[in-house]
Amino acid sequence: MFDRLRARAQLLRRVRGFFDALGVMEVCTPVLSRAAGTDPAIEPLRTRYTGPAYPQGLDLYLQTSPEFPMKRLLAAGSGPIYQLAQVFRDGEYGPRHNTEFTLLEWYRPGFDHHQLMDEVADLVRACLEEPLSMEKITYVDLFREHLGIHPLEADLAELRALAAQQGLAVQGVTGRDDWLDLFMSLVIEPRLGRERLTFVHDYPASQASLARLNPNDSRFASRFELYLHGVELANGFHELTDAAEQRRRFEEENRERESKGQRRLPLDENLLAALEAGLPDCAGVALGLDRLLMLKLHASCLDDVLSFSLKNA
Repeated sequence: MFDRLRARAQLLRRVRGFFDALGVMEVCTPVLSRAAGTDPAIEPLRTRYTGPAYPQGLDLYLQTSPEFPMKRLLAAGSGPIYQLAQVFRDGEYGPRHNTEFTLLEWYRPGFDHHQLMDEVADLVRACLEEPLSMEKITYVDLFREHLGIHPLEADLAELRALAAQQGLAVQGVTGRDDWLDLFMSLVIEPRLGRERLTFVHDYPASQASLARLNPNDSRFASRFELYLHGVELANGFHELTDAAEQRRRFEEENRERESKGQRRLPLDENLLAALEAGLPDCAGVALGLDRLLMLKLHASCLDDVLSFSLKNA
């Protein structure tokens, strides 16, 4: 246990040293919020406060990411910032998931998602102490290369037939994004990042509610993910700054949640007010620090690098 604790401490020092050298400020924001992210793929944990100021009680959500309060700091003029945050997601436990985990998140005013990809690669190389090469590939080209289809132009019957051809169980899979997620997680992801950093970018707009749209093709958004040795490490965006559009997307996600039998979640009005006041043009990314440590130590699962996982918390 203590070897992995020492390895984590060393990794944290490297991360802080990396950002100190770049002049990026470390911040700390609250773990609890009255609002929650509306992404149907992520379920927050909820708790309740009762006491002074709220004797009748107040529902609060444990953060699934520090993104919203960090954007409020950016809108207030913080400049480039990063945070090492404990985050929480209900229903997530497995070889690469734990309901509580450490997320490294940072924002770079003046960057687009391609500039941020380059910086993410520099950070990962510094942390792993490996001179890894990198590649960038669009989401469309990725599906063409591995499955021979255009992800947005193949019809649902073609996707269903392709799943059968790949031997995939498809019970409960209905919408296009569900099919694409199935192919991505079970067929494509295990092949990515073999001995190099693989950045997949320009995701379908329907899978990137916090990113701005591609100016050349509004079917896609300026989102990227990083893979190494078949493991998803990071998820980043050229951030959406339009408050009205962000509200529309949140409401759309809540409708999707309701259609799937999930509870509707309160919108973060503080975030929307910050966007209205003016979020600077920026790119941001979240990187799973536990997964990075897992790769550094050549561990087979997250339980091997956590001091205490869900099983023995």
